[in-house]
Amino acid sequence: MTDTYTKLANGKWTSGLFKALNLPQPVTLTRFSQGSDLISGRLLIGAATNSELIKPIIDTFNDADISISYPNSTSKLANLNNQFNTTSLNATSISLNAIGKSDKFNGIIFDASGIKTSEQLSALHRFFQPVIKQLSGCSRVIILGRPSDQLEDISYATAQRSLEGFSRSLAKEIGKNGSTCQLMYVQSGSESLLQAPLRFLASAKSAYISAQVITVKPGTLQGSINIDKPLHGKTALVTGASRGIGAAIAETLARDGAHVICLDIPALKTDLEKIAHRLKGSAIVADITSDDAPRHIANFVRESSLDIIVHNAGVTKDKTLARMTNNHWDILMDINLSAMERINKQLLDEDLLNKHGRIICVSSMSGIAGNFGQTNYATSKAAVIGYVNAMQKPLANKYITINAVAPGFIETKMTAAIPFTVREAGRRMNSLKQGGKPVDVAEAIAFFAQPQAAGVTGNTIRICGQSLIGA
Repeated sequence: MTDTYTKLANGKWTSGLFKALNLPQPVTLTRFSQGSDLISGRLLIGAATNSELIKPIIDTFNDADISISYPNSTSKLANLNNQFNTTSLNATSISLNAIGKSDKFNGIIFDASGIKTSEQLSALHRFFQPVIKQLSGCSRVIILGRPSDQLEDISYATAQRSLEGFSRSLAKEIGKNGSTCQLMYVQSGSESLLQAPLRFLASAKSAYISAQVITVKPGTLQGSINIDKPLHGKTALVTGASRGIGAAIAETLARDGAHVICLDIPALKTDLEKIAHRLKGSAIVADITSDDAPRHIANFVRESSLDIIVHNAGVTKDKTLARMTNNHWDILMDINLSAMERINKQLLDEDLLNKHGRIICVSSMSGIAGNFGQTNYATSKAAVIGYVNAMQKPLANKYITINAVAPGFIETKMTAAIPFTVREAGRRMNSLKQGGKPVDVAEAIAFFAQPQAAGVTGNTIRICGQSLIGA
């Protein structure tokens, strides 16, 4: 759906009026397009004293065609000369105190893992304060630390937990120019698994994701990174694939090299078969709530060597709780939650999801923040997050990861039907001041699906432009 407001706010003849009236002027976000560089521009990489993650950060960008700068030794900041001098990177040392207006950065990455006391938190200020205004539009800021619940030292755990407040606040400050900020917590032993999440978060594929916390855990890496076709040779099942977000997911997984099995209900058979044919994939026509659906799906994928399952199918049946019938509650819960559980159980019990497989579930911001008239929907989507958290440990025995995305306001036919004033509020109530696109959800799912995302499990990423509603 067209966002007329954003077009006018950035129009040649109208942008001046919006600025004069102090109206929000959403930046047109830079999104990934086929053939473009995954990562481009100039990066600034820094670290606090005694930080432990700088080497895997440098290794991540060793083959990228980018220019990298790093700060000279400064109080409370690490001296990075030795680390960069041992690499083949095009890296240049700069003085943070001498940053000029012409110095522009497309990304800033800071290793904060060495911040172990409240006094050392000043390293965040010393590093970011001189450079944050030098971010180009639609840039990326990534902060890395250690998860506080894994640390025994109280001061260390306290300092690392503070990174969430810093990163979320910084995201709100830089969102006005389309830039984003993320926090990565890296568990000890998972340092070699940073490439996939770092490359995703630093790229245009994460355009509508901001203020998120991703935890990287120990895992087993399968193969090397194929930047152009990271899902080459993989087979993915996508439910609710005939239109909207589901169609975007199927298209993005196919773009990345996967054979996509598209599933949807009989009423959408024509649309389903069209997209499956266009993507050179397969189609399953099934109602996922029917008693025989899990068996039918299992029989279909038995010869397909299934690697990825994306549970996207879902409905809304909005009523206030006082007016909600048993039917409104039961049907929604069966589609949004119970069917997913039954399908997974069937496929896992029959060992039909390959070792190193990926399960990705679609939750919602409603499951995090709640929503008026959506007690049923919010319950189901909160349960999806709980399911992901609970399943990560038993699935780890088969090296299978499970994660979720929680979309906020995404421009679809469903949101187009929302009354104008409510729709505009939904679009603007985030740090990027605009709605997302189905492809924004799809890109996050494609990241979770990568074989190289072996250390990313049990996470729920909000795709909401840092919605001002919810955590």
